[in-house]
Amino acid sequence: MTRLLQARPVSAEAFAPYGWLVAATPGSGRPINDGTSLRLDDVGELALTAQGGAPCIAVFRARARAIAGPWQALEVHRLGTQTFVPLAGARCVLLVALGDAEPDPASLAAFVLPGDQGVTLRAGTWHHGLLALDDGDWVVIERRGAAVDCDVARLPEPVGLVLA
Repeated sequence: MTRLLQARPVSAEAFAPYGWLVAATPGSGRPINDGTSLRLDDVGELALTAQGGAPCIAVFRARARAIAGPWQALEVHRLGTQTFVPLAGARCVLLVALGDAEPDPASLAAFVLPGDQGVTLRAGTWHHGLLALDDGDWVVIERRGAAVDCDVARLPEPVGLVLA
């Protein structure tokens, strides 16, 4: 049996339990570069140094995937946040859950991240690996440390996704 989830458009309010959006808020910022640019600070928090970790910037090159699934494995990074910012407009679906030792199936949610929006996952947020709707590259900011900070767990039942 496969549980079906609808991937809905991401919003700051709906995504708040799992992390926050990386976006330019209209009307905010301060002028820089002789007034030719606006600098928008505080678009999210980063936690990257726990237990001797260090910030790492990577590029993930992903191919578009059939989103239907079924999907069953989720991963978690307990020691740091993980930020995804698409380059060149590539979209993805975020399959996320809360939970401590394992994902809580009742908290499963799926969000469509448009190509002009980034997201930061809170440390401890369960998530599926990158589910790209379009071929593309994503800048990923995450914690790097001596020990790999990635646990994987299987959901009790597979999840299928449909786009809203």
